[in-house]
Amino acid sequence: MSIWKEADFIKVSDEEVAFLTQGDANDEKNVLSLWFEGLKLLVVTDGERGCRYFTKDFKGSMPGYAVKTVDTTGAGDAFVGSLLVNVAKDDSIFYNEEKLRKVLQFSNACGAICTTQKGAIPALPTTAAALELISKGSD
Repeated sequence: MSIWKEADFIKVSDEEVAFLTQGDANDEKNVLSLWFEGLKLLVVTDGERGCRYFTKDFKGSMPGYAVKTVDTTGAGDAFVGSLLVNVAKDDSIFYNEEKLRKVLQFSNACGAICTTQKGAIPALPTTAAALELISKGSD
């Protein structure tokens, strides 16, 4: 928490919300207790249920994808990596909900695909694989 307020955006899992707040991760009040002035985006990943997002101006959720899970190692890394790539390409996603939702849809697909194989690195998806999963639809 010593560097928490240095971040532009933060991604936490539902388990991390529960740990950090000592409360129910599904309670939006607990999630928003992690918000601070200057933060651009707070994302809570909810495993196979997808993710929730909070900005200064909008909030919402994106569904996850039903896949045959083998190993969850690396799913968060795949999610964050794909989010970082997209932020680097276009940081207007912090202010444009439509763009943010597309990016989070892609990140959810990357995280889901990563669970379908054993090991974090071998399971990292390609862009094509993520787009294919997106085209098949969410839960």
